Amino acid sequence: MQSTFEEYMVPCLNKKLFGIDCMGCGMQRSISLIFYGDFVEAFYMYPAIYTLILLFGVIAINSFKSFKYANKIIIILAILNAIIIIGNFIIKTFLIK
Repeated sequence: MQSTFEEYMVPCLNKKLFGIDCMGCGMQRSISLIFYGDFVEAFYMYPAIYTLILLFGVIAINSFKSFKYANKIIIILAILNAIIIIGNFIIKTFLIK
């Protein structure tokens, strides 16, 4: 069943044109792995997946009902996600061959 979901995934244009992963490579497959219950493999595929889910969850909750410190939490999660995504990109691109 997982193979049918992967048939509809959008290929990475950056990887096709330049031969290197972009900062979002692995996100679609990671979401697919979460849907199929493979949570550890989803993390290895795209380490920022769970913090991104948390960030979007906080944003969604805050859009319906504002709560104290929501803006600070969103900013902290956004910075954390940027660090994880950039760090993962550097590790995949320059350190792991």
